[in-house]
Amino acid sequence: MPTTDKAWPQGTPCWVDCSVDDPAAARDFYSQLLGWEVLDSPPEAGGYLMAMLDGKPAAGIGPKMGEAAMPSVWTTYFAADNADAVAGSVQAAGGAVFMPPFDVMDVGRMFIAADPAGAVFGVWEAKAHTGAGIFNEPGAYCWNDLHTNGYAASQEFYGRVFGWKFDEIGNEQMTYSTFADAQGRPMGGMADTTGQPGDMPNYWLTWFQVAGTDASLEQAKQLGATVLMGPDDSPFGRMGIVAGPQGEVFGLIDTTVTIG
Repeated sequence: MPTTDKAWPQGTPCWVDCSVDDPAAARDFYSQLLGWEVLDSPPEAGGYLMAMLDGKPAAGIGPKMGEAAMPSVWTTYFAADNADAVAGSVQAAGGAVFMPPFDVMDVGRMFIAADPAGAVFGVWEAKAHTGAGIFNEPGAYCWNDLHTNGYAASQEFYGRVFGWKFDEIGNEQMTYSTFADAQGRPMGGMADTTGQPGDMPNYWLTWFQVAGTDASLEQAKQLGATVLMGPDDSPFGRMGIVAGPQGEVFGLIDTTVTIG
């Protein structure tokens, strides 16, 4: 079971959370779908819920912040040694920082940003909360990838901010690359959505590992979700993309079922 109690290296996808109108309903949905135990947080946490899997933090669920209308979303957070320094790098590389980095009680320091193509992401400087304590396990997140119509510019941006190097692994049907840590282990990916049908905004997609994609997609539908894609086989696993009952989009993948 892959677990960790340490802070993640800078640039690693270290945490995911969803912002929804009804956190209580999301708690019920994800607890049933992914087997989470969702815990209440202190009053000063503003209604933020901590999802646990096998006693380790797996993800967060929280209410939408502010008065402006916004969709329900899953947000990918990247680890930072110094959030303020990374915020400066984001702006210097042409991205937007929506508010200056701020402390979240004693658990960490963070900010939310967007790349030049508009894809939103978070940055987390760990303190008491180091990020995900479990990963690459059924019920936990296992992959994060950017879906963007600004492919080359996005590679340049994230390369400048986090120092990522990209490995092109796509084919004639799909332009796709992975980015790796200092040891060369893939951490996530980037897909070129240019020319694809629909008017989907550029976004970071969180993938949760499951034991049986078909059954998980069917369960998600029964719980009120909408299957947007799949199930489909790939060299990486059998996968599907889902919109939760409140509209937040995420992926489900069984990495044990692959094609050559």
